Amino acid sequence: PPAAMGISRAPRHKHRATGGRRNIHQKKRKYEMGRPSALCKLGAKRVRPVRCRGGNMKYRGLRIDAGNFAWGSENCTKKVRIMDVVYNSTSNEFVRTKTLTKNSIVQIDAQPYLHWYMKKFGVDLRKKGKKGAKDAKDGKEAKEEPEEKKSRHVIFKLKAREAKQKMDPAVEEQFQSGRLLASIASRPGQSGRCDGYVLEGEELTFYKRKLEKKKKQ
Repeated sequence: PPAAMGISRAPRHKHRATGGRRNIHQKKRKYEMGRPSALCKLGAKRVRPVRCRGGNMKYRGLRIDAGNFAWGSENCTKKVRIMDVVYNSTSNEFVRTKTLTKNSIVQIDAQPYLHWYMKKFGVDLRKKGKKGAKDAKDGKEAKEEPEEKKSRHVIFKLKAREAKQKMDPAVEEQFQSGRLLASIASRPGQSGRCDGYVLEGEELTFYKRKLEKKKKQ
């Protein structure tokens, strides 16, 4: 059987600017080669190395389930699990098939950020309102786990940090559900990594509106 056609990025098959057909007088060249898209899916990590021109390597992410996501306003980056793909401006098909591409909007696990915030500010973001967080500590949390003893100096340090602290209410609200909306900034099919940043401010408002619109349809 004849070999499958190679993917080529050459312009020889295209029409001329005048609309005329071109005579193809040349075969496909190795340097015009293309490869099939990776279409990286959400799942247990599976990455394949691909040798490229000049001996360089690409890492073809076929399945990925975690990555490093930066929480910009707090200057905090954590390795977190990717829970779901919720929006992709290219196609809804990518959402249905849970395909990870650059600038996909995903839901990530908020747990690592919760622990970090608790350690730095002494506030549990799962409880609504910062005062509610402290009252709740005396009740439920005392039963669940013994509260670690803090020196007077540490308590005052946490209070001072908390007093200066301001957080986007839209982000704070997401911590109740334990999932944050984030955008993928890396290219999983090229680098084999799925890193990105937590959505905040106007960008978060924009994508929330998009998701609301999608629900209504």
